[in-house]
Amino acid sequence: MKKTITVNELLLTDKEAAIQWSDSSESFISLEHLRKCCPCAFCSGEKDVLGNVYKGPEKKLSGTAFLVRNWERVGHYAIRIFWGDGHADGLYTYEMLQKMSNR
Repeated sequence: MKKTITVNELLLTDKEAAIQWSDSSESFISLEHLRKCCPCAFCSGEKDVLGNVYKGPEKKLSGTAFLVRNWERVGHYAIRIFWGDGHADGLYTYEMLQKMSNR
């Protein structure tokens, strides 16, 4: 069985997220990329039982949309980021973050 890698530490600069994983490896992801890939239903959409995708209208993101006010762990599988524009609905799973950082 494959061991799940979790986030040991998350450091945020004004431009990127630096992640130290439980296996001691590190990843760096730009905040702009994280925000543009927000996984919430409004930004990325959600599927109904027939496979139709529904999502909110395209939002033009301003400079504050790429600033991080805070973040929190969600269980043992994700983090929630509180963005400068008030958006905080997306749960960034550890698996998603690992894929985004091309580990």
